[in-house]
Amino acid sequence: MACISPDGKPTESGIKMMRALQLGMGSPEKIAKEVGVPLFKARSSLRELTQAGLAVEEDNKYELTEEGAKLI
Repeated sequence: MACISPDGKPTESGIKMMRALQLGMGSPEKIAKEVGVPLFKARSSLRELTQAGLAVEEDNKYELTEEGAKLI
């Protein structure tokens, strides 16, 4: 379940994760429940989004970056 395609754009699953972030579900647990994926996949996807500069993490809470918000 890659969130970022080889060309650097979010995949369909990435967009789902980003929409959950947009709704304010900043914890991996809430995002996993909202998107309907296991917690380990949500955490992996959030790491991908963070590495791509589309999300930021602080104290195990995630939010979209300005760049990430533009892609939704």
